[in-house]
Amino acid sequence: MGDWLLRRTGSVARSVKSERWSVRAVILLTALLLAGNARAADEPGRQVLLRDITTIAGVRDNPLIGYGIVVGLRGTGDTQQTLFTTQTLANVMQRMGVQITPNTVRVANVAAVFVTASLPAFSRAGMKVDVTVSSIGDAKSLAGGVLLLTPLHAPDGEVYAAAQGPLTLGGYSAGSNGNTKEVNHSTVARVPEGATVERDAALDLGRFTTVSLMLRDPDFTASKDVAASINHEFNKEVATAIDSCRIDVSVSRAGAASVTELISRMQNLSISFHPPAKVVVNERTGTIVMGGDVKLSAVSILHGNLTIEVTTTLTVSQPPPLSKTGETVVVPEKTVQAKEGPVGKIELTEGARVDELISGLRAIGASARDVVAILQAIKAAGGLRAELEVI
Repeated sequence: MGDWLLRRTGSVARSVKSERWSVRAVILLTALLLAGNARAADEPGRQVLLRDITTIAGVRDNPLIGYGIVVGLRGTGDTQQTLFTTQTLANVMQRMGVQITPNTVRVANVAAVFVTASLPAFSRAGMKVDVTVSSIGDAKSLAGGVLLLTPLHAPDGEVYAAAQGPLTLGGYSAGSNGNTKEVNHSTVARVPEGATVERDAALDLGRFTTVSLMLRDPDFTASKDVAASINHEFNKEVATAIDSCRIDVSVSRAGAASVTELISRMQNLSISFHPPAKVVVNERTGTIVMGGDVKLSAVSILHGNLTIEVTTTLTVSQPPPLSKTGETVVVPEKTVQAKEGPVGKIELTEGARVDELISGLRAIGASARDVVAILQAIKAAGGLRAELEVI
């Protein structure tokens, strides 16, 4: 009786121990599955700072433009047929106290140019900005030239900067009489820090009651996540997602010491950003850019090459010997051959990646032009899970 009870007790203990191990195994397996699902859910997104995906509404650069002349060229300036160049030179000389007649001026060392620049946000008087100088006449090159003092105007007509200085070119043009060698554009140049800001264009952030963040790529999910991240940072409802592009943040509710501090804290926050699936195609150059999240449905692609060769052979036909009326003529003989290559085939499974498509297209010998047509056909067939933009 005692031995039976002992054996029975041992059996029950082993059963309870086995059940405990089973429960532990189930719990461990569940934890691994949840962790795997969490990793799978996090894989498509990546952590990005708000400063990288948003801008502040009202804080932007402003374009500037001016008209001036470049002097000191080595015979590569505008010709006499460009009338406004000589007129501009005459006006400049008149301001210097020298009277000249524009019709009698014949100089090839001067070129009329447009000067453009970008006025940064919060720019102050005395700041330096880069300018771009572009020829508007028939000058051959701006190499070695110097830009004379040129006022730069904003769209409101006011002068915000003045530009002057020696030009820097990224190319050259050499040769004459049709035998020339040109690298890049020799009629466009830059003047590093060539403009000096003359008027303050700074924005007074102290008057802001609401700071609006603008997403560079509109997205409703990203807009909601940005507002949630800001509210979590300040532990209260200070941000509201207005639409897919704009998030308004109340300055008074945030309680920051200044608007600058508020913006700094917001820009250093991060969210899990899911970039849109997009394919950009440039038909002129054959350039194709695909995002990593582009997926393809199950699709088969057939691609064949048809080559047609037209060959012309010149045959000399001579008259018979001692012929008085015959003459030697050249008779062209044309031969047309058509060659059709084998059809290339690509099979992609459901959810195929971009690299699989590119590898398949390379395997069948598709050119960049062919890839453009193939992508458009896949999109038309509903096999491309992305936005296709043709530029």
